[in-house]
Amino acid sequence: MTNSGKSDYRFDVKDCYLGAQMLFVAFGALVLVPILTGLNPNVALFTAGVGTLIFQVVTKGKVPIFLASSFAFIAPISIGVQQWGIAGTMSGLVAAGFFYILLSFLIRWQGSAVIEKVLPPVVTGPVIMVIGLILSPVAVNMATGVANPAAIIPKNIALIVSMAALGTTILVSLLGRGMMKLIPILCGIVVGYIVALFYGLVDFTPVREAAWLAMPEFTFPKWNTEAIFFIIPVAIAPAIEHFGDILAIGGITGKDYLEDPGVENTMLGDGLATSFASLLGGPPNTTYSEVTGAVALTGVRNAGVMTWAALTAILLAFVGKLGALLSTIPTPVMGGIMLLLFGAIMVVGLNSLVRSGEDLLEARNLTIVALILVFGIGGMSFSAGQFTLQGIGLAGVLGVILNLVLPRCRCHVGEDH
Repeated sequence: MTNSGKSDYRFDVKDCYLGAQMLFVAFGALVLVPILTGLNPNVALFTAGVGTLIFQVVTKGKVPIFLASSFAFIAPISIGVQQWGIAGTMSGLVAAGFFYILLSFLIRWQGSAVIEKVLPPVVTGPVIMVIGLILSPVAVNMATGVANPAAIIPKNIALIVSMAALGTTILVSLLGRGMMKLIPILCGIVVGYIVALFYGLVDFTPVREAAWLAMPEFTFPKWNTEAIFFIIPVAIAPAIEHFGDILAIGGITGKDYLEDPGVENTMLGDGLATSFASLLGGPPNTTYSEVTGAVALTGVRNAGVMTWAALTAILLAFVGKLGALLSTIPTPVMGGIMLLLFGAIMVVGLNSLVRSGEDLLEARNLTIVALILVFGIGGMSFSAGQFTLQGIGLAGVLGVILNLVLPRCRCHVGEDH
């Protein structure tokens, strides 16, 4: 038994290599979000590093986990950047971080059961499914070379490149061994990039022109009420995923992190990290399951290793040529990986529904799930002045409201007591 209330945190110089290895595992997914959404990869590296350090301070170094770019926000960031620019979108992402912070105080006040009551799987499952499904056309357009109308790539070439990236990602995730199994996205990017080189799709001009050392191009938020109301509901799904991630790392280390340091503190750390990232133009942070897998593989229990991962990310953020190199990755390479990734997000939501054991044909459950999916994917929107609710945000708000107002089936009355 580990001494309750005490941290196993140790910061040793000899662990710097392990820390760099943890960052390597997270690197592909970390830079994927900014590349897809038009944000700066160097800023994402910096905010992931600092965000992880913030999380460690709040949780007193008790949880060996790394925080970085959240996939759940790819769609709202992409839409937001087109409508309000990066600065306006960041105001919404800062608000999403504050939503996490408010949830942490609600849990501190009422206990974690209140989240399960307001956000059960019958709500969060289909909302997560909407995130994946609403993005699927984007992935197809990227994979087939028509995502950028100003630079359309011949479909046959785009498909060769995207399928090379997709096939590699699938094979590594299925057949990879050891650390290799934890970096399928990175492997897919590398192979797709090499194939793209043969077709002349890579322009190294940005790399030649970039400085070796450069300050990340931070973007500060600009208040935008419409962006705030659009993005906050999206935070519902990753907030629930946070519980699963904390349970997963606890299962690997044999500790109950929901009790110590407490989910109210891990959620607070996540919220502060997300708000900090958004204040500088970085994507929202979330706990990384890839790194959790690496912890299981390496047997690392010391959160000090994650401090080294964070410091490595911060240092790499100042390498100008790294960000420039990442910007040269052709769209079909990312599209091939997105075909799998966005489908996987949908399956995560479906899995949470299946694992909940709910009867989805029971009238109440059927109504909630059906309306979340159709309203979220079908393009339904509600407007009042400058305020517009649609897509993922509408799906999240609708699910919460339906869950709270629809009466439960009488056949369950008495079973709760």
